[in-house]
Amino acid sequence: MRIKFDEQLGQLNEMLIDMGALCGDAITYAVKALNEDSEEMRRLTFETDSTIDNMEREIENLCMKLLLRQQPVASDLRLISAALKMISDMERIGDQAYDIAEITEHIRQEGRSICEAHISVMTKTAIEMVKQSVESFVKKDLVLAEEVIAKDDIADDMFDQVKEDLINAVAADKTLGDFFADVLMIAKYLERISDHAENIAEWVIFSITGQHEADRRASE
Repeated sequence: MRIKFDEQLGQLNEMLIDMGALCGDAITYAVKALNEDSEEMRRLTFETDSTIDNMEREIENLCMKLLLRQQPVASDLRLISAALKMISDMERIGDQAYDIAEITEHIRQEGRSICEAHISVMTKTAIEMVKQSVESFVKKDLVLAEEVIAKDDIADDMFDQVKEDLINAVAADKTLGDFFADVLMIAKYLERISDHAENIAEWVIFSITGQHEADRRASE
């Protein structure tokens, strides 16, 4: 019985890795849709978000099987409950990549270079955080999970920089106000994606230690 359970846990890990990779793809496609005004990149983003939604349901079903058909011990229960929380965050990441791509359907061409460097850093950071948070779960790596949490500061700092740059840009050219608002929303979605990756890492810590990071901070 335990051999079957461990096999299914291995399947869960593989599916989480695949879902994390899809999240990275969705972010990449969405930002390429912005930078290249590419209808193909928008289509890929929308399709990838749909695949992520389907994977969430598949992983939920597998987790239910693990809970109902096997005999999990306390550490197994923590792992499975953490996985369920993680896929919820990954599904939201897919949604926010979709939202970015949707904005690019009507965004103006003028001024696209504004905040491009900061958006690029936020994109790279978000993709790294998603990949490493899932990797930390599979490897049961507390150090890597904590590194992911620390990286969220980079995304927050870049978002603050985007806001500052856009304030200055609006002062210089009020005719591009709508464009600047769209860029701000895109940056906000990227910042939220990093927050979701941080959440995943916190659930990884819970799956290993039995203590959620938010509870630990509250007790300090």
